[in-house]
Amino acid sequence: MSTVDLLDRVAAPAPPVRPKRRARLPDLRRWLSPLALVALWQVASATGLLPPDKLSSPWTVLRAGIDTARSGELGEAFAVSVTRVGTGFLCGAAVAVVLGVVAGLSDWGNVLIDPPVQMLRTLPFLGLIPLFILWFGIGEEPKIVLVALGVAFPLYLNVHSGIRNVDDQLVEATTALGFTRWERLRHVVLPSAVPQTLVGLRQSLGIAWLALIVGETVNADAGLGYLINNAREFLRTDVIVVGLVVYAVLGLVTDALVRLLERRALRWRTG
Repeated sequence: MSTVDLLDRVAAPAPPVRPKRRARLPDLRRWLSPLALVALWQVASATGLLPPDKLSSPWTVLRAGIDTARSGELGEAFAVSVTRVGTGFLCGAAVAVVLGVVAGLSDWGNVLIDPPVQMLRTLPFLGLIPLFILWFGIGEEPKIVLVALGVAFPLYLNVHSGIRNVDDQLVEATTALGFTRWERLRHVVLPSAVPQTLVGLRQSLGIAWLALIVGETVNADAGLGYLINNAREFLRTDVIVVGLVVYAVLGLVTDALVRLLERRALRWRTG
């Protein structure tokens, strides 16, 4: 090794050392208010301020959840509802992404696709159920279509908006660098639309569970909604609350999964 090479190596700055990220512990303070509400609920039930025919106590709800889980009734309803949401989500997300990309990239696609989508998304779920029953009967199809619609509209809006709002300066830079249309789409347009698409994905999953609740409370013979309706007929408020808690937990779990995907997919945005 020559002296010049040795001096160059000594004079070269050392690569920056990135600090190790510490694992973020969950903030236990966020559990204070939920636990306080549950304790207040239990006290109100124990003192008679909250009669059991209106709302069962947390302890009664917990025992009802254990009993329905042991009997297999809760597990069967859980599997049916998750299958319906999964099928409806896949169908609705596929349609939303295709329409959003076409309408976002093409002026003609925007003119032809966006107006009917904007009109259809304002229709209420409850108003569509009788029509879906006439079209598809009372089987699984109306519930899956209802979930697919609930997923499609918010995801379409975010995909469409994310593509349309790409920074013009980035597009001009790729043109100056000689990028082809496909390279511009792959390296700039679609990655720029990912953050807003993930926001739409979180919204879609939340609405999917709401749509499922509506669909399962009408002409359903299985699922969490059927479990809740059946409990209503026998004034079992404890079982009703169990079903609602399962719905809430499923919504929180799916939202947490999307947030985890968001952190992994958007690591390039962190400094």
